[in-house]
Amino acid sequence: MIEGLEALYMREVKRIYRSIYMWIMIISQPVMWLVFFGSSLSGLPKEVLISFFHTTNYIAFILPGELSVSMLFVGMFSSMSLIQDKRFGYMKRIFITPVPKYYVFLAKVFGGITRGLLQVPILIGTAVVMGVSLNINLISILTIVLSLTFLGMGFSSLYAIFTIRTSDWQAPGVIANLLNLPLMFSSTALFPRAFFPSWLSDISDVNPITYSAELGREVLLSGDPNWSYLGFLAIFGLIMLILGSYLTNKYMQAE
Repeated sequence: MIEGLEALYMREVKRIYRSIYMWIMIISQPVMWLVFFGSSLSGLPKEVLISFFHTTNYIAFILPGELSVSMLFVGMFSSMSLIQDKRFGYMKRIFITPVPKYYVFLAKVFGGITRGLLQVPILIGTAVVMGVSLNINLISILTIVLSLTFLGMGFSSLYAIFTIRTSDWQAPGVIANLLNLPLMFSSTALFPRAFFPSWLSDISDVNPITYSAELGREVLLSGDPNWSYLGFLAIFGLIMLILGSYLTNKYMQAE
């Protein structure tokens, strides 16, 4: 039966590799964020960067945050793919096979994770070309990949949960407008917690993007990670995955 999950996942992977527009988005979107937004605060005095950002290069600060935010956006594309399969009748053909419903959900989630992880070497390579000094070794790369896997697992599951019972094309966009910006700006992906009012700091403390961004900075910049952050991300990702699998089996409709 596991072959069914493998086949569904490989379909998601092939859809990524065969789409030139997907590759344009995977490469251009995070690079433009890093280059343009990362350069927007390059004129800050070094004393400010060191005091608040704990680095002399804002691009170094934003890199782990941008990697984390990218996993938030891939969740939206996973839910869009799910709706597309419903609208074009693919889901009906899957549901008449012995493959469990939650395999469809798992394939979408793992496909979203794969799409997000493809951006890791692109962003790190871009940062190095821009002169950012990073602590790159096997441990740091494995930590980044594992933390982003759990983060992508959580958000891809969350978005899929919202679209399990709908085939409305507009649903992923509405959900993205409601979730993406608040989650991004209530985390420390772009700015340090010291800039936040107390109420926003409280939200940041439970925002998974904060834990991924902070862990990424610790392994890539200081080399002294707080491993409890990885545990928080693992709990978030696994809870969302289990909840999504259960709800998929119970409520997913073919159209």
